[in-house]
Amino acid sequence: MELCVAARNSSAISKIISYQILVIIIMTAGFALAKGEVGALSAVLGGAAAFIPNLYFALRVYRSAGQEARKIVRSFYAGESGKLLLTAALFFMIFQLPNIEILPLLAVYVAALSVFWFALLMR
Repeated sequence: MELCVAARNSSAISKIISYQILVIIIMTAGFALAKGEVGALSAVLGGAAAFIPNLYFALRVYRSAGQEARKIVRSFYAGESGKLLLTAALFFMIFQLPNIEILPLLAVYVAALSVFWFALLMR
């Protein structure tokens, strides 16, 4: 039974991560066409600022599957804390770069994060 639940959760996580990548690629292509190379770079950096911390969190939580509840909760909190720190560090590094456009950066960041909300609505 636990194996079925873990496999189903793994499948859901894989789908969300795949949809995030798809959203990032589509929006980056759109900004590349509309704003050129700088817009595309800004868009992909915004996508990375959302995707990398979410991937870290997903891997952290996935590894705790099947453990006792206390360890799962501890892993969840540690993953969320690490995700927040990674996000802050990535944005700090991104804003050190010259010629970054805010609109593509934040648009793709928000769009990649919104994949979670749409996934919840689809369930």
